[in-house]
Amino acid sequence: MRTGFLIAGLLLIAAPTQAADDHARSTYVTLVLQAFAAKVECPGTDVVYQDLVQKAEQMHLPDGTTEKVRKAIAWMHTGGKMGEKQDDDLMAEVAVATQATDLNQRRLGMPSWCEAQKTNLAGLIRAKGG
Repeated sequence: MRTGFLIAGLLLIAAPTQAADDHARSTYVTLVLQAFAAKVECPGTDVVYQDLVQKAEQMHLPDGTTEKVRKAIAWMHTGGKMGEKQDDDLMAEVAVATQATDLNQRRLGMPSWCEAQKTNLAGLIRAKGG
């Protein structure tokens, strides 16, 4: 009987941790998507891959998260011609991040969105050649 309580207690402790991990990854997916969108949409903007890796480390995400996210974004945004399809949860996070980013771009207008990203993504995007 005590073993059952112990297992139940461990599950209760682990559940919030998993939820926090999922939230961190969703937040990270959005940051990466916005960084690559800024590179494509905002003149003179570049992304340094190592900066994305460092951000993932700061957020305590598993090794390889940056590459999985990059591949998922590439796969979704090229119709499967580049990148690789990832697990369903990650692909759903990319879809949600894409919709949110598109909505923000339309709401603000591209010039204002690009200007806002300089602050929002400081440390993840840079001026080209900088």
